[in-house]
Amino acid sequence: MVDFQPPPLRTLDDFLLSSARFSLPDVRNLDRWNNRIINNLLYYQLNYFATASAFLVIVGYFQTLKLILGAAVVIIVFLGFVWAAENKAVIRRFRRNHPSLSLAAILGSSYLFLSVLGGVAVFLFGIAFPILMILVHASVRLRSLKNKLENKLESIGLKRTPMGLVLEALGQEQEAGS
Repeated sequence: MVDFQPPPLRTLDDFLLSSARFSLPDVRNLDRWNNRIINNLLYYQLNYFATASAFLVIVGYFQTLKLILGAAVVIIVFLGFVWAAENKAVIRRFRRNHPSLSLAAILGSSYLFLSVLGGVAVFLFGIAFPILMILVHASVRLRSLKNKLENKLESIGLKRTPMGLVLEALGQEQEAGS
């Protein structure tokens, strides 16, 4: 990993409170909505990680083994999807053309495996709910000038962050920063 930099934690005021601006996305323009989500994921990535971690800690406190099982299943399914996309052209095209369906396929497959293994409730509240909340925030949060500048630095490769690497694995690297 070349020039890996940990992302900064954005202030609560910028993330949720008074200076934050929210608006429903234009669902008729899917490219613009996708662009907003990706850029917000890159800009607020440490805030999203902290929020998801808080959910994981709470659920993990009550259902530790099931949470570990659920996380292991999601990681294995995600890595299997990335491996398949790198080795199969059909899956690579699907990943690039349908990023939302790719994420839904990963989460749906994880859900099916966990339903067989008995950890569905932990999956829903410990893994799927934080992802849903992150995607809702990234969809409705309007971007600021600072957000746009930080995303340009990420997109031209001057900074490598964890969310940038995850989006790249999901086939969204060309979208970031545009």
